[in-house]
Amino acid sequence: MHFLRAERTVVAELLPGLDEALAALPLAVLERPGNPALALFRQHGGPGLLIPAEHGGRGATALQAVRVQRALGSRSPSLAIATTMHHFSVATLVEMSVGASSSGFEWLVLEGIARQRLYVASGFAEGRPDTSILSSGIEVRRTEGGLVLSGSKKPCSLSQSMDLLTASIRLPTEDGRPGELAVVIIPAATPGIERRPFWNSPALAGAESEEIVLREVHVPDNLIAHAAGQKDWDHVQERSFLWFELLITASYLGAASALVERVLTTGRGTPCERALPAIEVEAAMAAVEGVARAIMAGERGPDLLARALFVRFAVQSAVERAAACAAELLGGMAFVTAPDVALLLASVRALAFHPPSRGSISPALDCHLNGGTLRVE
Repeated sequence: MHFLRAERTVVAELLPGLDEALAALPLAVLERPGNPALALFRQHGGPGLLIPAEHGGRGATALQAVRVQRALGSRSPSLAIATTMHHFSVATLVEMSVGASSSGFEWLVLEGIARQRLYVASGFAEGRPDTSILSSGIEVRRTEGGLVLSGSKKPCSLSQSMDLLTASIRLPTEDGRPGELAVVIIPAATPGIERRPFWNSPALAGAESEEIVLREVHVPDNLIAHAAGQKDWDHVQERSFLWFELLITASYLGAASALVERVLTTGRGTPCERALPAIEVEAAMAAVEGVARAIMAGERGPDLLARALFVRFAVQSAVERAAACAAELLGGMAFVTAPDVALLLASVRALAFHPPSRGSISPALDCHLNGGTLRVE
């Protein structure tokens, strides 16, 4: 079958054996808490996907990365979403590593992630309404040799499997007020880190999106990555946010593609009817790949981020249409006799819940379209 062949070919090249291992397991098994998908991804070297080969990673290009995420989403939406959060943290460290203030510490961390196949959970603000994606609700105070952190993140994907937790903070000034922005890297075994149940939906339950609580967690100075001023930080935020939007969009596109694939393999409907949802997801993937190719061509700045956001919201609508159409073609018996259709339908809809919401970002996009500067707050 040509459908999803390009995506699964990339997985076979970069993470050989992973797609076959996932395909051998029922969707219901892959989507439940405690499923084997995250262990399989780790076993096949997935945590190093975006880390350059010279630092022990797989060195995936942007185009390869979005194809991998779509392929993963077609096998297990929970795995695709959880690994996107990992890649977001990795991308943030990569962007900081090329900043003017980098001391090389970030590359040491990235090399450890790749070679030891470590999972990095994101303690950034994703999931908190009306908050910048690189902000956090963590309270920070200075102590001898480092910082003490208290607060929580919910939901936090990879809550059980994480080896490291990253979060952005503001370093306290001498008078205790929030100052310079920085990123902390916290080993998951650090005393004071707690995990609490939070996710009650059966959709995407395999992503381990529970609550992480920090109670007086000590972070030494050598686990704090700094940015060289606001301009450098703005660059990091823009590029990291771009990666997040691109990968999360491809992941949900994979979930919708799973329904379309079921229509194609079962031969439900007429050729014309089967083509309708396939047209939606293939056109959407072409748009995602267009942004990925722009990254590879060296494009930068707010214009590219705006393009990524336009694509994300176009895909958000397209996958909902494709999923609904595919589910209708599969029929009522497929819906009531197995959990796959219901799980995939619910999973696809969750793209709308990731930041920024269409309503919150529309004023900024309108400003951009009229010649202003795009700002994602």
